[in-house]
Amino acid sequence: MRQFTSKELRKTWKEFYIERGHVDVGAVSLVSDGSTGVLFNVAGMQPLMPFLLGEKHPLGTRLCNVQGCVRTNDIDSVGDRSHVTFFEMMGSWSLGDYFKEERCKWSYELLTGVFGFDKDHLAATVFAGDENAPRDEEGAQFRIASGFKPENIYYLGADDNWWGLEYGPCGPDSEMFYIADVPDCGPNCGPGCSCGKYTEIGNDVFMQYEKHQDGTLTPLKQKNVDTGWGLERILAFLNGTKDVYKTDLFTDAIAFIEKSSGVKYDSDEKLTRSMRVLADHIRTSVMLIGDAAKLVPSNAGAGYVLRRLIRRAVRHARTLGMSTEQILDLAKIYIDSVYDDSYPLLAKNREFILNELDKEIARFESTLENGIKEFKKILDDKKAAGSSEIDGESAFYLYDTFGFPIELTVEMASEEGLKVDEEGFKAAMEKQKETARAATKAKGDLALSVNEIPDEVAKDSNATEYDGYDNLKCDAKVIYILKSDEEGVKVVDSASEGDDIILVTDKTVLYATMGGQIHDEGKISTAGFEADVISVDKDAQGKYLHTLKVVKGTVSTGGTVSIEVDKKNRLAIARNHTATHILLSALQKILGDHVEQAGSYVGNDRLRFDFNNSQAMTAEEIAKVEEMVNDVVLQALPVETKVLAIEDAKKLGATAIFGEKYGEVVRVVAVGGFEAPFDLEFCGGTHLTNSAQIGQFRIVSESGIAAGIRRIEAVTGERCYEMNKADRTLIDEATTALKTPKDKIVERIDALHAEVKSLEKELAEIEKAKAGSFADSAVSGAKDIGGVKAVIAACDAADAAAMRDTADKIRDKLDCGVVFLAANGGDKLLFTAMATKSAVDKGAHCGNIIKEAAKVCGGGGGGRPDMAQAGGKDVSKLADALAKAEEVLASQVNG
Repeated sequence: MRQFTSKELRKTWKEFYIERGHVDVGAVSLVSDGSTGVLFNVAGMQPLMPFLLGEKHPLGTRLCNVQGCVRTNDIDSVGDRSHVTFFEMMGSWSLGDYFKEERCKWSYELLTGVFGFDKDHLAATVFAGDENAPRDEEGAQFRIASGFKPENIYYLGADDNWWGLEYGPCGPDSEMFYIADVPDCGPNCGPGCSCGKYTEIGNDVFMQYEKHQDGTLTPLKQKNVDTGWGLERILAFLNGTKDVYKTDLFTDAIAFIEKSSGVKYDSDEKLTRSMRVLADHIRTSVMLIGDAAKLVPSNAGAGYVLRRLIRRAVRHARTLGMSTEQILDLAKIYIDSVYDDSYPLLAKNREFILNELDKEIARFESTLENGIKEFKKILDDKKAAGSSEIDGESAFYLYDTFGFPIELTVEMASEEGLKVDEEGFKAAMEKQKETARAATKAKGDLALSVNEIPDEVAKDSNATEYDGYDNLKCDAKVIYILKSDEEGVKVVDSASEGDDIILVTDKTVLYATMGGQIHDEGKISTAGFEADVISVDKDAQGKYLHTLKVVKGTVSTGGTVSIEVDKKNRLAIARNHTATHILLSALQKILGDHVEQAGSYVGNDRLRFDFNNSQAMTAEEIAKVEEMVNDVVLQALPVETKVLAIEDAKKLGATAIFGEKYGEVVRVVAVGGFEAPFDLEFCGGTHLTNSAQIGQFRIVSESGIAAGIRRIEAVTGERCYEMNKADRTLIDEATTALKTPKDKIVERIDALHAEVKSLEKELAEIEKAKAGSFADSAVSGAKDIGGVKAVIAACDAADAAAMRDTADKIRDKLDCGVVFLAANGGDKLLFTAMATKSAVDKGAHCGNIIKEAAKVCGGGGGGRPDMAQAGGKDVSKLADALAKAEEVLASQVNG
């Protein structure tokens, strides 16, 4: 077999298929678009699903690529020799083009002619047939015709050799195996056996049937071939190893971890597992953050998986005694050398990747130490009580207080031989959510819901006439009155003062919540009746459901009421809605035509606009967009509306929101008029008549909310004035506090910064001199312990960094020595230990010294033989900790 580097393997795969008429379609984002119901792309064929189902691919019928994938369903297995969370699938496809004959021929050519496999060591499996589909004799014949030996063709059932979803395209597949020169494990030894004689190399799927919802199969009009070979698996195999961490995808990373931790790969099973987990999880984290989606850690969805990977990596890095800086240096290896040419986005997003990793590590490490202490306390309590399980409440406490994902608690408990009540954890989390929901509901929710209306009302197809675009008041007939009791929401004949009701009328001017815009406020009344409008909704039949609080009098079915919109509130909402339209066009003009609306909220106090963009906006871009919107405001452009047939609206070039469903007739809003619009969109919301009515527009924030989705929050009109007024007050207060004119504020702040920097420098020099003096005196008082000069002392260090500097100075003055320093940090103890190489050679191990010393004062920590850090809770035990450090060192060098 020929050996390959990972870069050679990718190139060879694509060149092989391009020579045979395939087009390299490239790789798509690792983060799924949601169409397949999974968070990540977990297979090479996943992004091509629409085209396998019959949609025409713009690049033709023969395709190939190398697609990155992320799969975390077996994350607990990561740490062995073969499992990884990020992997690459080398794929090729025929979309209704060639079928089994060419596929089998090319797979054999690839195996023997390119990869150098001996035909005598190759086997293949084909579908054995069942009651649903016949035996795949055709597949077997083409395998043999391509070069496979007949005796090495095996027929297996649907569990092994059938591909399909719940319904849709499906068919038999055929897997290829390498046969090792070892005896059979028994009479039934063959592909699929776990004895190790047969190793799967690749898989060809033949989609020749369509499965219908009733379970029947019919021949597929477009027969497809889907080929997928795992790059990591093939790379390891071709290079003569079963350990993917010994391929060039990981060798530099593992070597760096060895150097940083002082641990040799394969020397200790538990630590080697930590090395693999760290190498894998940081690799996957780099790929996800540097992906086109620019995924960032969060508490939900794909972002939560990323957070879990990083936090799991940090814990294993801590086990290996590695620092944050070293974790970031590990990430750089993947960016700068391993994937530098195959994933160019990583280099482009290098700083973004490292910054996001650094932030998440810092976020977790701030609570990690205390969280681990709390975990150990819980663990000790459970063991003392004879329990083999950590209860759900305790697991939730670790999650809620210290940010420990439940999976991390399960893993740590498993290492100690305990289980975790995961169902109890879920119950504790749900209990907290219920408490929060109850608190929210208590703030003002009514006792009835528009989601609970009776069937007779829900099925009534008579829609409410909406007349609120041109009028703010109308008279209407009461069709239904809905009221809640113990049995649910019911239709009643009348309602009186104090009742919460839903009123359905034949006509209204109150806009219902929809399309991102909130409902109107207003009043519904008659001569002796008055009700405040709490909310307005619209059902599937077009009926407007007015949720009301009856303030006085009585209302009855069949009666007439007056409905009036709160004009000031309507105008505030319209300002924000029209501004939202102008904002979309401004974003498209500044950022590019790729920008589309991904969601919005239009209220009376603010607007929120979500849009697709691969990266955060710069301060300059935000300023340009804000300026452009305000320029449109100052131009006092007319805002016109028309109701048009949908095809006519499309011909005008009106923008439709992706995912929205429109009828045959649509309302179109043109900011700037239909002759020369600045913005032209489908929209059923309420708007201004002139852009000048917005008054002023101000962007409050720009942020990321999901992979590739940005969010702008902004204000208009009165809220702009209020914010500007608050800013003026703040500036006035700053001028008073700084005792400087407004135009000199920045200059004064810069001067103060320079002054502080100068003082800090002076202080650092003083600390440095003090550390040097302490170092000289400490060295002169060093003890000789087993031929090792030992400086074990308390010092007056401002923080852990200062203590490390002091320890460095002392170690540099020792030929063969160990330094152990302790400092009282007020509410905790700080420990640092360092050793020269010659002292380590004599048996000194800083990690073990500091671990035992920290235990004395209720702390924990560890590290490498030559350097370690720790902390302790009980400051009164400082002297005891120093004594313990001396005792442990003596046992090491005299042992």
